[in-house]
Order: sequence, then C-alpha cells, then structure tokens
Amino acid sequence: MSKRWQNALMLLAVIVLIAYPLLTVRAPEAGPGEEPAEIFSGADGQAEGVIRQLAPDYQPWASPLMEPPSGEIESLLFALQAVLGAGFIGYYVGVKRERARWHGASGAA
Repeated sequence: MSKRWQNALMLLAVIVLIAYPLLTVRAPEAGPGEEPAEIFSGADGQAEGVIRQLAPDYQPWASPLMEPPSGEIESLLFALQAVLGAGFIGYYVGVKRERARWHGASGAA
C-alpha cells in the first residue's frame, strides 16, 4: 500500500472518529421543572453543584477576571489555551533538538 493511500485512510479515520460522536450524541431530556441539560458541560459545573449540595453556605474565595458569555465560548478559550501550550512545548522541544543536533555536528567536524 502506497504512502498516499495510507495517508488518505488515516485522514478518513480521523474524520469518522470526530464526526461520529458529534452526529450521534443526544441531549438528555430535562425533567419537570429542570433546565435542559448541557451536552458538553465540564467537570467544573458538576463540582460546583456537588459543593452547593454539601455546603450550601460556602462562599468562593476568588472570582473569575472575565466571565465568558456562554459555555461554548468558555470551551473555545480552553481549547485555544491548550493549543497554544502544546504549540509552545512543541516549538521548545524542536529548538532544543535542533540545537543539540547542530552542536553535535559542529563538534564532530
């Protein structure tokens, strides 16, 4: 099998793995008197609910600097933060590797 076909199959597999969960997920139905459940909610919101049940008089000691207008924007900002961090780490590792390779080549000459 040629590299082109391997790459095409890999790309198709990635697309299927991304699209399948997004197309098949269903939001749970809200009970009477409840708000509709968010499909992609994070653990922070769930932890906040548990804390409110365990200690109703708890007061947070810090507040966010900026409150995103929606959960989707909050997820976008979190993903952007993750991408920037991964990019920085990848760049740093690449620079260190190239410097080591250049120093190794200049020392061997």
